[in-house]
Amino acid sequence: MTDAALDEDRTASDFDDDFEPFDIEGAPELPAERYLDRELSWLAFNQRVLELAEDPRIPVLERANFLAIFASNLDEFFMVRVAGLKRRINTGLAVPTNVGRAPIDVLSDISKKAHELQERHAAAYQELVKPALAESGIRIVTWAELGEREQEHLHGYFSRQIFPVLMPLAVDPAHPFPYISGLSLNLSVRVRNSRTGRQEFARVKVPQMLPRFVQVDPDESIEDARWIALEDLIANHLEDLFPGMEIIEHHVFRVTRNEDVEVEEDETENLIKALEKELLRRRFGPPIRLEITDDMDEVTLGLLVRELDISDQEVYRLPAPLDLGGLFDLARIDRPDLHYPTHVPATNRQLQPAEPNRPADIFAAVSRKDVLLHHPYESFATSVQAFLEQAAADPDVLAIKQTLYRTSGDSPIVEALIDAAESGKQVLALVEIKARFDEAANITWARKLEKAGVHVVYGLVGLKTHCKLALVIRQEKGGLRHYSHIGTGNYNPKTSRIYEDLGLLTADDQVGKDLTRLFNELSGYAIEKKFKRLLVAPLHLRKGLLKLIAGEVHNAEAGRPARIRIKVNSMVDESIIDALYRASNAGVPVDIWVRGICSLRPGIEGLSENIRVRSILGRYLEHSRIFSFHNDGDPQLYIGSADMMHRNLDRRIEALVRLTDPDHLAEIDTFWDLAMDDRTSSWWLDGTGDWIRHSVDEAGHPLDDSQTRFMQQTGQRTRSGKRR
Repeated sequence: MTDAALDEDRTASDFDDDFEPFDIEGAPELPAERYLDRELSWLAFNQRVLELAEDPRIPVLERANFLAIFASNLDEFFMVRVAGLKRRINTGLAVPTNVGRAPIDVLSDISKKAHELQERHAAAYQELVKPALAESGIRIVTWAELGEREQEHLHGYFSRQIFPVLMPLAVDPAHPFPYISGLSLNLSVRVRNSRTGRQEFARVKVPQMLPRFVQVDPDESIEDARWIALEDLIANHLEDLFPGMEIIEHHVFRVTRNEDVEVEEDETENLIKALEKELLRRRFGPPIRLEITDDMDEVTLGLLVRELDISDQEVYRLPAPLDLGGLFDLARIDRPDLHYPTHVPATNRQLQPAEPNRPADIFAAVSRKDVLLHHPYESFATSVQAFLEQAAADPDVLAIKQTLYRTSGDSPIVEALIDAAESGKQVLALVEIKARFDEAANITWARKLEKAGVHVVYGLVGLKTHCKLALVIRQEKGGLRHYSHIGTGNYNPKTSRIYEDLGLLTADDQVGKDLTRLFNELSGYAIEKKFKRLLVAPLHLRKGLLKLIAGEVHNAEAGRPARIRIKVNSMVDESIIDALYRASNAGVPVDIWVRGICSLRPGIEGLSENIRVRSILGRYLEHSRIFSFHNDGDPQLYIGSADMMHRNLDRRIEALVRLTDPDHLAEIDTFWDLAMDDRTSSWWLDGTGDWIRHSVDEAGHPLDDSQTRFMQQTGQRTRSGKRR
């Protein structure tokens, strides 16, 4: 491959031919039990999040935030993964999982592990985080712990702010059991009619639009304040909701429902209308989990189990408070001493303005040299956002084309596209309205864009458009010029501050031509042809990666240097994993850096002894995808949007772009070397599926935090480097 990689055209031709990356017939048989279960691997990922919440070295409000992230993650896991597994079992369509096990057995394993993790999660709050918050002056109290003056004050608050929006619903022959919405927090109440002596059941929904934690006394100093859970406050005012009734029992419960969305795109004429109908149906998905407080009586539990048609396995009995996702509210308390130190993203040195207080000329900077961006260490606002805003305002720009998968509610990216369209430019926005849990928001944006004159398309039938692409066509003296951005993360200014992502800004003509054709095919009917500097799913991305892996195997077998480095969110695809096993058997060192799921078993003799798998979790969510191949000294390095999963490689439009600038290749190598260094804090995966945390050295001193180091290095590089 060395000679073929000397120029773009010859490198591109490597991917134009069909190939068989490995001589499967001559290769030794791989063992049957070579994969880890993907669902249990996901739960192991969420356990790593929980371990951060348990870590006393992390600022306490950040620990509360990790508890909330764990809860939110697990909710989505049940709503989508567990719900999908149950649906396939109930419809008789279940097939063996990626490890060959019956789905019903995997569901049992999930339940066992999820019960264990939820109990550990509750204990982390009660025994670790809540006491640590109290020591820092943030005390979460119960009604019984308050004095008469505080109770009187909160009674007034309840009467003014809470009572008017509550809706108690009785259950009797005239009032059937109410619908319990997914993820809502509820109070089950058993009352006795004082006139008849008859016991009745009622349900009170805790309003989701109100703050989950109420400050006991707003006049208290923020450095020493008390907070009470909203449901506790409501529970101690039930007499106001049921006057004349005796309150016998009250308990908190929460239901999780199947909220996955399925639309038969081949059979619908209007995708938006079909999706809106499906989103309404989502609210009424079947229950798949019932969380109850551990003090709930058997009579109430029996009623809930019967009415919700829930099995014993799906009941999670936990100490109050339920739904620790509510800690997101507390984690936003303005106590800088209890958060990570403030980090202000730097402006990439190539994009710094030539004169202070003047805007940078993004087009001039990119025309001089490709720009590699690394968020959130480098600013999204002064790079990608500025690129699109400058394009919208520039009279020489003729057209802007962009994909939108997820964006923020007040997106300056969308506003820039609207401004461009209103100024007469040709603007194409490919909005992915099937982005899970962002469907409604994306439909709203799509309609707003259409009203402004933007050409809005929704991609290809049966495929989600997940790639992160922007293309600007500009009229210059020498003719039309393409300015392109290919990223690993969404065009979302808010998440760009907490998601670690890479992006390439380039004026390379070949990349521009590739994106022009790709956008034309996305707004047309099919992705069929191959590209020069892009690898595009679903037809060519997996094939291209397998060929690159095969190249490292051939080099190793010939005694030449070889190395593979892959950074992804998830590593599940069996053909990629098997290729990596064969690379390991050929002596190729393979490093996998994965945030979440990993079905590959590393370090097993005769299978994967040359494979290391590490995971880094921390202040920022590791989100970039990198694919790096030594290629006998002529590195082939790609970044892009694709994870190694069936959905990404087979059911999505994904794109990887090859980096060619030697400075960029060196920068990624430095990034990798630090992450994989044994002196860097990380989790190491073993062959059994256990993730072992390495966060202190033999003397008990903390290991390096890679994200802090990247932050420092970026700041130093920006301050010391000159604009090029």
